[in-house]
Amino acid sequence: MLVAAPVSWDPADVPLPHRGLHAGARAFVIDFQGDTEPKQVTTLREEVTAVIHSAAASHGETRVLLRLISGGGSVTGYGLAMAQLLRLKTAGIHLTVCVEQVAASGGYMMACVADRIVASPFAVLGSIGVITQIPNVYERLQKEGVRFETVTAGEFKRTLTPFKKVDPKDVEKTKEEVGEIFRLFKDFVHEQRPQLDIDKVATGETWFGTDAVDRNLADALQTFDDVLLELHGSGIEVYSVAYKAPEDSPLSRLKVGSSAFGVPAAPATNWATRLLAAALGAPFVQSPHPTQLQQQPHFRDPRFA
Repeated sequence: MLVAAPVSWDPADVPLPHRGLHAGARAFVIDFQGDTEPKQVTTLREEVTAVIHSAAASHGETRVLLRLISGGGSVTGYGLAMAQLLRLKTAGIHLTVCVEQVAASGGYMMACVADRIVASPFAVLGSIGVITQIPNVYERLQKEGVRFETVTAGEFKRTLTPFKKVDPKDVEKTKEEVGEIFRLFKDFVHEQRPQLDIDKVATGETWFGTDAVDRNLADALQTFDDVLLELHGSGIEVYSVAYKAPEDSPLSRLKVGSSAFGVPAAPATNWATRLLAAALGAPFVQSPHPTQLQQQPHFRDPRFA
């Protein structure tokens, strides 16, 4: 939790606010720093699932604030990342995307899903376009006396590859495929942000903050920090959501102190027991705080902070 409580050795010393995760307006903050794959989709999908689960169990308003940094990458990878954000929209959760540095190409495909896009003054947005490139070493292999044989069934099963002579028909087919992806990209962005003059911005160009707002690629110039302070100032509880993969270590598999050996774990009622458990990497049962006995959060998953 970003705002509500400081960190303490014993979580029971600083319980959640009296509303817990049951009622009131809440905003969940998710960070996404994408590479060209992007490998971060695996984490994003779990975080989105956690938020949707929590929203379904609450009667209060739920928002998501996504801090996005990405220069784009693979079509399929960023298509999946975008689809994860669409899940939030389908669940009726308001989504704000904060672009502090860059949201370009596939990164902008993700950003355009948002109900609101804010960008810092020198953030880079746009690059609505598609590119494919591949080196060709056919002539070099010929000089070295190396032949690379490929057997296919289907006229265009293989078009451009690094190892065969460039065929104009393959080039034309590749252009056709890239053009189809570009059309899908443009149509999707325009559907999400109909206020865009899509033909003027879908040129592969990028624009900095102010120019991006002028072209409706973003809605406002604002930093992530100011958005966070606004949410907190308006009485919205702000939480940070981060997925942590389950630990798979010899100590965690031993489950010392748990019921793995048929003996229930004893409550960790003193600092020495907690310290020993932490040193061994073993779980312990924490005695609940009196306020937590009355209001337990509905969604408690140790993988999420």
